Amino acid sequence: MSVLKTVYVGKTKDVFALENGNYLLKFKDDCTGADGVFDPGANTVGLSIEGVGNVNLRMSKYFFEKINAAGIKTHYVDCNLEDTTMEVLPAKVFGKGLEVICRNKAVGSFIRRYGDYIEEGADLPSYVEMTFKDDDRGDPLVTKDALVDLGVMSAEQYDAVKAMTQKITKIVADDLLEKGLVLYDIKFEYGYSGDEVILIDEIASGNMRVYKDGKYIDPMTLSDLFFA
Repeated sequence: MSVLKTVYVGKTKDVFALENGNYLLKFKDDCTGADGVFDPGANTVGLSIEGVGNVNLRMSKYFFEKINAAGIKTHYVDCNLEDTTMEVLPAKVFGKGLEVICRNKAVGSFIRRYGDYIEEGADLPSYVEMTFKDDDRGDPLVTKDALVDLGVMSAEQYDAVKAMTQKITKIVADDLLEKGLVLYDIKFEYGYSGDEVILIDEIASGNMRVYKDGKYIDPMTLSDLFFA
């Protein structure tokens, strides 16, 4: 398996094209944040943490294999933990990139927006919301109607993404709960191949907000607890 060309150089992963038509994701130790402080929601690289790329790949491998086994389509093919690389199927992103968040608890930006109507930490019924990946506009929220009217996705694709998100979130949440960890929210990305919607990107500790005994667990500590 030889690499053909560099397709994309990202903040935390680089993408290469393979001869077999698939892509290779190279996980890096660079982390998003600012002034040396880690922040999974930041839009810039702020620091480098040795080994974080390998940890993110290990967790992604674990969950992608579990999700595939559950019959949910993903882009995951295989991975090499020594090289911190993951082979994935080709897929087109929706629009210029779309993030899908599933919320089991009211925290973060949700409580900042809707705090007049709900208490922080209150239960949510696997609430799904979507945002455009747009650093300049602060990753704006987007509704189903807007996505359809803008031609980003069809109503059927939206419904498929929402249903998949809720199923995958339950898989992740149930697994964490077995370790005494509570999933508050999690972020996913999706793409499509033909008419088929598939889960893409990664499933790592930096994409989820997790608590233990009512206290927030930072992503690196979460990874340590998960694989303990």
